[in-house]
This record gives sequence, C-alpha cells and structure tokens, in this order.
Amino acid sequence: MADQIPLYPVRSAAAAASRKRAAYYSAAGPGADRPSRYQLEDESAHLDEMPLMMSEEGFENDESDYHTLPRARITQRKRGLEWFVCGGWKFLCTSCCDWLINICQRKRELKARTVWLGYPEKCEEKHPRNSIKNQKYNVFTFIPGVLYEQFKFFLNLYFLVVSCSQFVPALKIGYLYTYWAPLGFVLAVTIMREAIDEFRRFQRDKEVNSQLYSKLTVRGKVQVKSSDIQVGDLIIVEKNQRIPSDMVFLRTSEKAGSCFIRTDQLDGETDWKLKVAVSCTQRLPALGDLFSISAYVYAQKPQLDIHSFEGTFTRVGLLDLELNHLTKALFVALVALSVVMVTLQGFVGPWYRNLFRFLLLFSYIIPISLRVNLDMGKAAYGWMIMKDESIPGTVVRTSTIPEELGRLVYLLTDKTGTLTQNEMVFKRLHLGTVSYGADTMDEIQTHLRNPYSQMQSQASGNTPGSTPPRKAQSSAPKVRKSVSIRVHEAVKAIALCHNVTPVYEPRAGVTGEAEYAEADQDFSDGNRTYQAASPDEVALVQWTESVGLTLVSRDLASMQLRTPGGQILTYCILQMFPFTSESKRMGVIVRDESTAEITFYMKGADVAMSSIVQYNDWLEEECGNMAREGLRTLVVAKRALTEEQYQDFESRYSQAKLSIHDRALKVAAVVESLEREMELLCLTGVEDQLQADVRPTLEMLRNAGIKIWMLTGDKLETATCIAKSSHLVSRTQDIHIFRPVTNRGEAHLELNAFRRKHDCALVISGDSLEVCLKYYEHELVELACQCPAVVCCRCSPTQKAHIVKLLQQHTGRRTCAIGDGGNDVSMIQAADCGIGIEGKEGRQASLAADFSITQFKHIGRLLMVHGRSSYKRSAALGQFVMHRGLIISTMQAVFSSVFYFASVPLYQGFLMVGYATLYTMFPVFSLVLDQDVKPEMAMLYPELYKDLTKGRSLSFKTFLVWVVISIYQGGILMYGALLLFESEFVHVVAISFTALILTELLMVALTVRTWHWLMAVAEVLSLGCYVASLAFLNEYFDVAFITTVTFVWKVSAITVVSCLPLYVLKYLKRKLSPPSYSKLTS
Repeated sequence: MADQIPLYPVRSAAAAASRKRAAYYSAAGPGADRPSRYQLEDESAHLDEMPLMMSEEGFENDESDYHTLPRARITQRKRGLEWFVCGGWKFLCTSCCDWLINICQRKRELKARTVWLGYPEKCEEKHPRNSIKNQKYNVFTFIPGVLYEQFKFFLNLYFLVVSCSQFVPALKIGYLYTYWAPLGFVLAVTIMREAIDEFRRFQRDKEVNSQLYSKLTVRGKVQVKSSDIQVGDLIIVEKNQRIPSDMVFLRTSEKAGSCFIRTDQLDGETDWKLKVAVSCTQRLPALGDLFSISAYVYAQKPQLDIHSFEGTFTRVGLLDLELNHLTKALFVALVALSVVMVTLQGFVGPWYRNLFRFLLLFSYIIPISLRVNLDMGKAAYGWMIMKDESIPGTVVRTSTIPEELGRLVYLLTDKTGTLTQNEMVFKRLHLGTVSYGADTMDEIQTHLRNPYSQMQSQASGNTPGSTPPRKAQSSAPKVRKSVSIRVHEAVKAIALCHNVTPVYEPRAGVTGEAEYAEADQDFSDGNRTYQAASPDEVALVQWTESVGLTLVSRDLASMQLRTPGGQILTYCILQMFPFTSESKRMGVIVRDESTAEITFYMKGADVAMSSIVQYNDWLEEECGNMAREGLRTLVVAKRALTEEQYQDFESRYSQAKLSIHDRALKVAAVVESLEREMELLCLTGVEDQLQADVRPTLEMLRNAGIKIWMLTGDKLETATCIAKSSHLVSRTQDIHIFRPVTNRGEAHLELNAFRRKHDCALVISGDSLEVCLKYYEHELVELACQCPAVVCCRCSPTQKAHIVKLLQQHTGRRTCAIGDGGNDVSMIQAADCGIGIEGKEGRQASLAADFSITQFKHIGRLLMVHGRSSYKRSAALGQFVMHRGLIISTMQAVFSSVFYFASVPLYQGFLMVGYATLYTMFPVFSLVLDQDVKPEMAMLYPELYKDLTKGRSLSFKTFLVWVVISIYQGGILMYGALLLFESEFVHVVAISFTALILTELLMVALTVRTWHWLMAVAEVLSLGCYVASLAFLNEYFDVAFITTVTFVWKVSAITVVSCLPLYVLKYLKRKLSPPSYSKLTS
C-alpha cells in the first residue's frame, strides 16, 4: 500500500503519540490506543514483520476529500495602462500583501518523522503544542482585528472620516465631542462585546486542553494535561475516554491485544471498530518493559486527510449586509442633497468648502448609532435565547447573527446523533406465519424453554463415554416444524451469526498487570457489556439475552451461549465472513461441540438474501411492511453441512485465498457455492431510536417552508430507513434512489430519468454526487432544490461543506447546518448559521457552531420563536434608527433653505448628542422587546415563518416608506416652528426640538405591536430626562419662554399634525389589509 508507517525495532518495536488534530477519537477498552488512520490487519500472525497500514474500512468512499474544486477560467490578460486601470493595481496590492503574509507566516516544509518510544527529547524537530485553539485573536491582533472588522463596513468608515474632518478648522461644525463621543461609544461597545466572546472562546479551549490523561514514565504514571502531551509520550487511555492526539496502538489489558475504538469524530458513526495492538509490545510482560526496549516509529510526512476542516474567520448576517446597502443609498442621497444645496447657492465663493460643510451638516442621514443599537439588540436576543426555560442548555456562541435564524430556507442535518440516538432496539421477529412484537416477547421465552429443557434431559441421560450423535443427510420428505422449533432455530441463529464480543470489567481495586488474570474478572451478567462493529449487532445479541439465550464469551476460535436453564453451549468458529458494503451480508460456519453438527448461518439485507434463500411468498411483502414502519430489516438463514461438505469447502476456500491472480473473485465464488437454497429462518426488525420529538419538529419545519436535506456518512439503506421513520419523507411521497454513476454518460441518463419524476424525495450517494457535480452541477442542484427532501448518504465532511456552498451559490438563500460530531464541523462552519448538538459524539460540533443546543427538538422554538422575533425586531429597530437620522436631516435641510442655503447647524453641542442618546435611545432600543404574536402562537402556526424568508420586513419598499414619513414629519416640524415662532430664533430651536423629541416618542408607541412594561418605563424615563434637562439648557433655550402656555400649545399643535395622520393610516391599514399575524391574535 502507498501509505505506511513502518516500525523499526532495535530489539522489538513500539510507537508513540503524534500531533493533535481537530478531531478526537474514543477508546472502548483500557490501555493505550491509536487512531483509525494507523490500522493493523486483524490477523494475529506475522504482525512483527507487518507495517502499520494507513487505511480505514470506514473511509473507502472518501477519495473526494482529495479532489480540488475546478479552477476558474483564466481570461486573456490585458496589458499596459489598460490592465493597471482595470484592476491591475488591486492585483498588485493583493500580491504584495500575500507575499508579506507568506514571509511572516512561512509554513514549514512537511517531512517524514522519526518518533522514539517514550523519549520526546530525542525528536530532531520541534512540533506544535498539542492544544486546540478556537480563538480569533491574540493579545497583539485583538485591537487591530476588531477595528478592521468595524471599519470595513461603510457606515463606520464614513463616520470615521467625518469625525476626522472636525480637526480641520475650516470644516469644523460644532464641538468635537458631538462626533467623537458617539463614535467612541460605538467602538467601546463593540470592543467590549468582542472581548467577552473571545474570553468565552478562551475558556472553552482551556477546558478542553486541561483534560487530564495518564502518562507512563520510567517512574510510573503521572497526570498530564492534554495540551502538555508531546510527540513520543506513552499515554494510557482508559475505557470510554477520548483519545487526545494521533496515536499508535501498542498495548492493551486484553490478552488477545484487541481493542474497540470509535471514529465518531471522523465519520459520525458511533459503531465500534476492532483494532489489534503491535504484537511485540503486546507480548511484553509488564508496562514498564516498554522503556527497556529501544524502538522508534518512522512516520511518513503528514498528508491531506479527513481531519482537515474548512472554516470562516467571522460571520456577517444577511440583515447587516442589507443595512449596509441601505446606508450606501443614504450616502448617495446625502451627496445629492448637498450638491442641490450648493447649486441653489449658485456655486458662490469657495463652493467646495460649502459642499463639504453640507455633507457634515446632513451626516445624520446616516445614523452612527445604527450599528451600536443593532449590536446591543443582538446581545439582548442572545441573552433571551439562553434564558428561555423551554430550551434549556442552549448557548449562543456567536452573538452577531441571531436574526439569521429567522431567514432560513435550507436546513442541512446530520443523521446519527442528530435525528437519531444511535441506540438500536429490537422490535419485530417474523417467522413467515407468525410475527412477534414488543408485547409478545414473553411467548418467545416460553417457546425457547421447551427445546432446551428436552436437550438438557437428553444430555443427562447419555453416558460420559458415549459418542455425540452426528447429523446425517436425510432423503426423507421434510416435515413441517412446530412453532417452538422454528423460534428456537431463529433465536439460536441470531445468537451465533454476528461479530459481537462480550466484555467484562475488572474487579474494583485490581490494577497493573493483574488485569490479565482471568481469575480477577467478574463474569456476572450485570458486569457484561457488548461491543461490535455495528449497534444493530449489539441490539440483536441483547435481545437474545432478554429471551434467555445469552452470549457469555467469545474469542477468535469459539463462542459460548448460556441457555435459559443455565447450560453452557460451546460452538467452534470454523469460518467467518464479515459484512461488506458490496455483499450486504455476513456469515459464519460453526460446529456444535456437543453434537458435532456443522451449520452455516447467514444474515443480510433483503436485496442480497432474497436470491439466496429457498422460495417463499412472504419475505418481500413483510420487508416492505417493516420498512414503512421505519425498521431496519435483516434476513436470517442457515444451511446444515456434513463433515465431508465442509472439508471440501475448506479445501477450495484455502486454495482460493492463496491465489495470486483475481484472489477476491475466486474467494467470493467459493463462498457463493455455499449460498444456495438456504433455509429461511426469520426476518428481524430493529429500530434506531429517534431523538425526542423529531417527527413533529421536522413537520413543523416543513410547514414553515424550510427544505430539509439529510447529509450522512451512513450507508444508503440505513439513511433511507431513517428518512422514512423520522417522516423526513412523508408516507405519501415517492423516493427516487439515484443509481450509482461513474462517468458522464451514466450521469446524463440518470439525471434525465430523475427529471421525469415529480414531487419525490431524492436519495443519492456521495460518489454519484461527486460525478454529477463534476459534469452537471447546475442541473443537479436545480433538480434537487425542487425536491421536498434530499438524502445524501456516504458523504465525507468535505462533501457536506461543498453541498452547503452549492446551495448558497445557486439559490442565494440562507442555509443552516446542524450536527453533533467532529465530521459535521466543516458543514456547520460553511453554512450561514451553524447549530451544534452537544451529545454522545463529544462537544466539537457544539464548540464550532454559532448556537449550541442539547436536543434536536429545540431547533423548532429556536427558529419559530427566537429567529422570527430577532429578525423582525432588528428590522424595525434598524429602520427606526434611520428614521431618527432622516427626520433631523430633513429639518436641517428646510432650515438651510429658508435662511438662504447657509451651511449653519440648526442644533449644536449637547442637543445633537442628547437627541441620539439620552432623549430617544431607551424607547427606540425597547423595540427589542416587541413581538407581533405570542411564542405559543408562533409554534402553533409555523406558516408565519414563511413570510420572513421573502425579506419583506426590511426591504427597499419599507425603507422608502420610512423615508417618506421622515420627510413629511421633518418638514412639518420645521415649517411649523418657523410659522409659529415669535421674534427670537431661540424660540424656533425650542419649539422644533421639543416637538421632535415628542414625535420620536410617539412614533415608538406607533411602531410597538405588543407593549412590555419596560417599554412604558423607557418612554416615561426619556420624557422625564428631557423635561428635567430643560432647566440646565440655558445656552440653547429661553427658560422663561418654555414655561409659558404659548410654548405648550405650539409644540402640541405641531406634534399632533406630524403624528396624527400616521396613526389614522395605521388604523385604516389594519382594518382594510390586516397582516397575517393579526388574524391569529384576534
């Protein structure tokens, strides 16, 4: 094989820990373990001479991880000045920056490594620390990084330029603090929020990196942190403990040197995989002898593999981008208005200076408080989500995109651990004429007791020296077997045909090498656990134990069963045929030690077994019935063999395994010679337990207009079964299973066949998907997007991320990815919104996601209630803040027009600062508490969510409506004040500013749909602050005038004229064209 890690012993061999990866592994047994990347063949012979193979049976379809995306076509280059003007300058700047970055962060060339056993100091090169880091910044990059993230937005960059312009005397308008104070406040809030998020990331990393592991040294065991593990250390991994780094499996407490590990952080599958330790180190008498040998591992240089994840540096929500576009439109309006004012002046004098002064005067058209209000609102939404008692344990890890939860169109979900618990439960046993379910399992126990009682009485009647009977081939006609015999044969076949190993815990207090002694093992039923390559296998063996036939021990050569009466039956394992994705079946040949009967048992998928078993008229129908119930079916069959038949088979089988040419085909042909006319014993049905309330949650999401795609690394049959049982695919919908394709022609034909289907779910494998995307990317995505549901099986992590990006590019819709394993991280980070479930597969997906939940059902409330409210609140808040800036800019424009287009500010100093902060900030920000419908109503009618995906709450249409309202109110307030003022200009300021504050407070009340007590407090508090401050604003107001009745009625009249028509229009609109939510509330 191409990838190897040879082991070079001086006296014997060993290996050690390597660099830490982003993914963890899980060990199933005590002792040091090694990751799936370094795999030994399971055969115990000649292990000393064999290299450690770099292969993994679970990743046979992962070649797509090494494929690169098609490169963009390179157009013909332009030359000379044309090239420079048309983008060459940008290319040069980018190239220079990339060159500087490469110089500063020059990557070390990857080389092969020599790792000495137990001696990290012997490593010739330095390796990076064994730590996980999810932080975005360090001490030196924090401030520059945060400032860059803020000033890349047009809004903040614009205000930075405006604030800096106030240092130029000719352009100075008012006081410096009127510009720098709001900008400084915005930056302070942003830096504080980023610092809190960064500190939380630091704490999460510290928690993971501080996990303790046992390190073996010359002086014995010591506890070390995960981050302190070095290349070459000897680490002892206990049962059910995550492996902290890439490791080579040296030794285990099991005598045979075997250990079961899980690769759930790689492929999402929580089934156990059998690994075998290096034989020479396994045979050492004691752990301490590992230091007495001199050995090293020569490891190939690191290769691109499944551990690589794609990520994004930071996330920006769609609403932020939409508001950024609107601020650009406001800037165009600002420039246009300033040009109009200078034009009406007649371009007299230094007109360019007047132009810039008008730009500064009207700069409130673009409100600087927009960003800080939205950021504070997002923080409030995150706090509300985490405090919601209906979804306990939910954590908001990215506080910048909560409103994205209200814009989702595509939900891409993992299967294992996300939709399912990966806990198999035996549900059905069908014998053809009789079926047993969960409520009739006691009948099976009764049927099973009778045959074994008869066998036990017969065994006690035989003399010790008698020869066990030999089963002979009979030519007599077959007699219909009784139900008890058929149940007995079916249960025995299930108890024997598997790859399950019972494991017993050592007794408490037993440590060290004493673990190897069988006398110290506790073989009681309560201490026994089962480990196998598939949870289905464990469920079947646990079921046979529950009905009375128990697997008590197993090794490579034999297995023992205990009958309901306590008798131990020993079976010799003659041959084992493991399950493969191609054959879809497994088999075993065993010899009963008590009777010397040889039996060939086989079980597998119905598509593979239907042609092997004898003719019957019920198998196909019952398989379909169980599949519709969401059960995973297995067909069980047997064939009795004589000694002569087995010896003939063994001879041919051994000869086929020694063949040099076409070995696999010859071996398969010999095995298939046995797979003829097998006796059908039973059909089993196992249910993969779904997560709580998965079915109603998926139905709710579908009713909300969200299309659900299931992306899983599991096989096609299992994925299809879960899609049915979870109601991801409704019972009335057809399923189109995309046939395997390997070239362009096959892909073309299969796409045409799929195009003719209507309203059917699509099931496609990762290999076929890769071929279709290579040649027909647009066509496949277009057809798949029309399906009500899509299931992609055998998907690698890179393929999952690729699918997310394809949906984003081809549809432009918002995507959400949800998963619970390390193999889901790339998909979660590629999506617009990532949700991680903290479950059995660890916390890696949870830590990498924007939102962390504890159960899949919580996503319903997270989207329908919090996502919907966050988006609608942010849309209302953003537009109202813009209205607040537009109305005062309109008043400034009217004022300048009346006074001969003078570039003189209407309000100066504290009035401008107080308007955007103290006097209106609290009522405007209280809009984050507004809601159009109650949470219970939003959950009951998920159809309300559909309107949000169209973006109608924040669009150019709604924006223009607010612009018209602002122009109307600004004009009324300014012209009214000019019309009603007495003789002094200070009266115009007092009347117009007071009416402006009252108008803003009334407009907040007009916008609110459901009042909260804090909203009323904010209104009263703001009004009280303004009234109280009038006594201290002698510089701007005539205190004697504002205490007169004249002032009060003039302000009241202007305020009523500016607000009353809007209240009337709102009332008429709700009566004539009520929104959808108002129908529900009424």
